[in-house]
Amino acid sequence: MAPKTLAPLAKRLFKGVVLLEVAGVLGAYGLFYKMNTSQDFRNSMNNMLPSVLEVYYKSNEYAGVYGIREKDLEDWSKKA
Repeated sequence: MAPKTLAPLAKRLFKGVVLLEVAGVLGAYGLFYKMNTSQDFRNSMNNMLPSVLEVYYKSNEYAGVYGIREKDLEDWSKKA
């Protein structure tokens, strides 16, 4: 009787890791898209997870898109 190899287990683990990576990338893109298209969602993110919103603002500023933070703060101060 030949010893069992670990190749099938390694293959399954690799597929699982790849699927988790793809799910993470899709989730991050979905969150970015929602924050990029909805000021109300950014406001709720500001209330719940301000550090995530800060990463959104910084990534846009790094990409050369300025003024989103200032416009949000201006609009939110008008509502209050």
